[in-house]
Amino acid sequence: MSHTLYPPRQPRLQRSELAVPGSNPSFIDKAAESAADFVFLDLEDAVAPPEKEQARKNIIEALNDIDWAGKGKGKTVSVRINGLDTHYMYRDVVDVMEQAGDRVHTILVPKVGVPADLYCVEALVNQIEQAKGFTTQVGLEALVETALGMANVEAIAASGGRLEALHFGVADYAASLRARTVSIGGLNPDYPGDQWHAALSRMIVACRAYGLRAIDGPFGDFSDPDGYVDGSRRAAALGAEGKWAIHPSQVELANEVFTPPEAEVSKARRIVDELRKAEAAGLGAASLDGKMIDAASERMAQTVITVDDAIRAAAAARA
Repeated sequence: MSHTLYPPRQPRLQRSELAVPGSNPSFIDKAAESAADFVFLDLEDAVAPPEKEQARKNIIEALNDIDWAGKGKGKTVSVRINGLDTHYMYRDVVDVMEQAGDRVHTILVPKVGVPADLYCVEALVNQIEQAKGFTTQVGLEALVETALGMANVEAIAASGGRLEALHFGVADYAASLRARTVSIGGLNPDYPGDQWHAALSRMIVACRAYGLRAIDGPFGDFSDPDGYVDGSRRAAALGAEGKWAIHPSQVELANEVFTPPEAEVSKARRIVDELRKAEAAGLGAASLDGKMIDAASERMAQTVITVDDAIRAAAAARA
């Protein structure tokens, strides 16, 4: 193992991330009662320019009025601000942080192209937290959804600071590449496989190298649950730990795909138990169900156990 290690910066359960337009307060209320692990209140693409200011006010009110992480809900709540290339961004950060900075958990920064984009947002967040005397610390998450962002994804992941997670924004990424696609996150039948595989895999590798969470983005056709599940399974196989839900019907699908099956959890715990017995006997490896297991097996098993523990803790918080 290298002497250069980046432990997980901020573990959070993020199997399902429900996107909610800030311009619709009734949707926000429903999202708070949903089964989603994570909710992001949107000020960017889902909100038309004439609605931006009111959406910001709606989100601030919802952050202050709803106990998102409290008993019965147990959620992480995030706000997606507008891009740095717009005149909405600074007011998004200033108003949300000054009026609800001790209530929001993360800020999702769209269309991140270079590490300096995150530095810009973080400088504002730092100053406001200090000025307001907040004892909580808001995390940052970056949407990688442009050719520039993917070209710099390793540098973005390594930027440190408050950064906790990267998200793959497949729709704008496709537009940035001028890629032909049939729907947001859908597969083009003219391509022999999954045309998003390489980009998503590259982002996930960058996340794991630098201790970040890796989240897959949207699947636009919410009338196609099978397509959503297939996409989720591909992302999970690559190492993503969750996926966006742009419709409430997708939340349970994401939760199911990114929840380790009980049989997998049971086997993981048995692997750890057998290796503890082997260790007590002075052995570095053991046998389980006719197969050799060793330290690498334990590291894989521990990943499953950690997710299961987080799911159980979240379920208890919602009970």
